[in-house]
Amino acid sequence: MYLNKAFIIGNLTRDPELRSLPSGVQVTTFGVATNRVWKDKEGARQESTEFHNIVVFGRQAETSAQYLKKGSSVLIEGRLQTRSWESDGVKKYRTEIVADRVQFGARQGSTTPSDEPSGKSSKPSEDTVEYPQEEINPDDIPF
Repeated sequence: MYLNKAFIIGNLTRDPELRSLPSGVQVTTFGVATNRVWKDKEGARQESTEFHNIVVFGRQAETSAQYLKKGSSVLIEGRLQTRSWESDGVKKYRTEIVADRVQFGARQGSTTPSDEPSGKSSKPSEDTVEYPQEEINPDDIPF
């Protein structure tokens, strides 16, 4: 059994670039940075950043190019792929994540209930569920 699966959550390092293949399929490429934080032997905080090349095809490529921009938060699910080519007599390689799914993070500048000084937002959060005010009679449930 084989598995080639990658999940990353990070921020775009550049604006997405949308192109079309000769077949008409849309392709978007962009970079994502992920951070890793840990403590070394002496207890000092250490941080490192990894940079990932992302490739998205089809309808997701169009929506990614339309709604994402440099600095946007994003979750990518996909597979690793390494391409090679020759340039000026030198063999070059590029490892990319070919995205199966792109999930946009929170928009920059959007407010959440914790961002408000009083702790309450004037508009309901996307994560807030509004339950009906009426009482439910257990005798009305048909099972």
